[in-house]
Amino acid sequence: MNLPNRLTMLRVVLIPVFVVLLAVDFDWGNIAFLGANIPMHQFIAGVIFTIAAITDWLDGHLARKHNLVTNFGKFMDPLADKLLVTAALVLLVEMDLVAAWVVVVILSREFAVTGLRLVAADEGIVVAAGKSGKAKTWVQLFAIIFLLFGNPIFSYVGIPFGEWAMWLALVLTIYSGAEYFAQNYKIIVKSM
Repeated sequence: MNLPNRLTMLRVVLIPVFVVLLAVDFDWGNIAFLGANIPMHQFIAGVIFTIAAITDWLDGHLARKHNLVTNFGKFMDPLADKLLVTAALVLLVEMDLVAAWVVVVILSREFAVTGLRLVAADEGIVVAAGKSGKAKTWVQLFAIIFLLFGNPIFSYVGIPFGEWAMWLALVLTIYSGAEYFAQNYKIIVKSM
């Protein structure tokens, strides 16, 4: 259990804590944060989500830099990422901060690309994350963070940055999904 794998497992452990803090309406009052006024439990959930998002970058960086890539990490890291983002998006729908159909499109793309990767793996082919897929992930994370924190900084000037970032994440989700399938259509055709 090397450090990158421990960071991945930390992210997995943080997910239920994040969910409880965001889903349960604890009466801890509100906090003013960079122009936004949000419930304290939502703020703490946002901090936990941000920490988990940082571990997403850090575990991959450390694994590649120090040659600590393991099969466990290859499996658990993307799974932990998908669980974290899925939990956040579903709860943001419940909070009426993201439209349900947007989340359905994002999650459908995730399932479709995961299915493609499984078919490719069965053929002995690794479908690595492309630049557009990585950009999609980071824009999703930033959008979620800004929505969780009540659109900090931008709320001073009335710019719905978190919403705009989520729309950009949706566009990148569709584009990167189409790109994965366009680049790997031969795998699909071969598996039929």
